[in-house]
Amino acid sequence: MTATAPTIRKVLIADDEPLARDRLRRLIQDIPGYTVCGEAADGDSTLRQVAELDPDILLLDIRMPGTDGMDAATAINQLDQPPAIIFCTAYDHYAIKAFDVSAAAYLLKPVRREALSEALARSGQVNRVQQQTLAARDAEDSGQLAIKTHRGTELIDIGAILYCEADQKYVTIHHTRGEIVSDYTLKELEQSHPKSLLRIHRHTLVGVGFIQALTRDGHGHSSVVLRDGLGQLPVSRRHTSAVRQWLQEHQPG
Repeated sequence: MTATAPTIRKVLIADDEPLARDRLRRLIQDIPGYTVCGEAADGDSTLRQVAELDPDILLLDIRMPGTDGMDAATAINQLDQPPAIIFCTAYDHYAIKAFDVSAAAYLLKPVRREALSEALARSGQVNRVQQQTLAARDAEDSGQLAIKTHRGTELIDIGAILYCEADQKYVTIHHTRGEIVSDYTLKELEQSHPKSLLRIHRHTLVGVGFIQALTRDGHGHSSVVLRDGLGQLPVSRRHTSAVRQWLQEHQPG
């Protein structure tokens, strides 16, 4: 009988103080089952690292320049599969607010090894671990985009994207919570998420989770019908066969 390899959980450290990050890194190195996958020094870089590194657990300071830790946690918790968040801070008066954003633990600096070890173990039993079952049913919907805006960095679940529309230099990403303008190109998005975003036009990608049907009008123009009454999107003749093939492969009947 082959033994199952132990699961190593990825931890992202977010703190604006290099010495604090170093201390947490050393503590984690001494706790079996965890590895540091990256570090961030402010809220915006934390959001980008969450999108890029997909950590299981986030050790998060609260007072940081730019987007602070509490605002970052609020944004992260809007994701379908957020990492478990453990606040590591020098201030005890944020504790109640921390649990409003579903923090798994709240540790005061200087963080002790025993307290960190207990918090890591506890966080591994909530949030991420429970959601891995849901993630397995539709792996193509996992992942996030980190997009810079005038408000800071915003995170969007790939599985929440309805469609992406190119207009001159920019791409507008329409998602279930609204829309956002990004400097990603359609080609970059298509290549990065080929299982989740399907090309239907030179100017448009559609989120495959929202495709309901392919229709054709009396003039021979094809459109993708989005589910839940979210409208229709024109499909170019060049891409019609690819959309039809996708439907045949992914939809029953």
